[in-house]
Amino acid sequence: MNFSHIKGHLAMLGANVMWGLMAPIAKIVMAAGLVSPLLMTDFRIFGAALLFWITSFFTKHEKVSPRDLLLMAGAAMLGIVCNQGCYVFGIGLTSPGEASIITTTMPLWVMVFAALILGEPITLKKVGGIVLGASGALILVLNGAKSAVTAGDNPTLGDLLVLTAQLSYALYLTFYRNFIKKYSVFTLMKWMFTFAAIVVFPFSVGEIISAPWPSFTEKEVLGASYVVVCATFLAYICVMIGQKNLRPTLVGMYNYVQPIVATTTGIILGLDVFTIYKGIAIVLIFTGVYLVTISKAAVADGVRK
Repeated sequence: MNFSHIKGHLAMLGANVMWGLMAPIAKIVMAAGLVSPLLMTDFRIFGAALLFWITSFFTKHEKVSPRDLLLMAGAAMLGIVCNQGCYVFGIGLTSPGEASIITTTMPLWVMVFAALILGEPITLKKVGGIVLGASGALILVLNGAKSAVTAGDNPTLGDLLVLTAQLSYALYLTFYRNFIKKYSVFTLMKWMFTFAAIVVFPFSVGEIISAPWPSFTEKEVLGASYVVVCATFLAYICVMIGQKNLRPTLVGMYNYVQPIVATTTGIILGLDVFTIYKGIAIVLIFTGVYLVTISKAAVADGVRK
């Protein structure tokens, strides 16, 4: 495993740790009812777009061709708008438990799309790793949701939207795996989030205008700041680094780190307790990631770089 491969692993670990922490933090912020899921999504997209444009002024300028701008717009639709939008609206219609279970399918879709689009081989180690990782994630999800019986207003539509979010992100990781190597992280991200902001703006105007801004407390401000700066701006930088240095299937596998972080955070905050089942789940997830890492395609990829 060379340095670029190690850098990719560390970047994906960092991104998913920040996303895992986002779950309890965003939940605390939205608990008071001042910040809706749609407004939180607006914070992420508009806030990240602003941060990436500011940062780009301090980095080397890159000229982007009109064709590549269209490709970046497509990447924004798949990787940001459809992924975040479908998930936010989907989780509002179905139960959190069902939504969490559906999110565990994302690495499976990445493996399938990578095989169909990039010709990445489906090996026994890769399949076994995904099964182990999914099993560990499901143990964490089901243990955390066993006391929650909240059902959504339209579970079927909600489940389909959450599934669409996973499919769109899996397609993004696969379709744009080679394209993203053409430009720097900041050039890609400033344009992707700009296009995403343009698309969501018409749907967000009413929410932004009607938000109770004077009622926001330090909790809402600090929580939203973490979501924007860490769980979006820094996390997407890490994902880009991971995409540039790892195979799509391996990038997708790090999705299973999020429930570990969320569960660990809950235990530290006294909102959850450690059980033997959670210990087994963590072992299964990291074993799964290891198996995908040493699979034939991943090893070959590391040698070529």
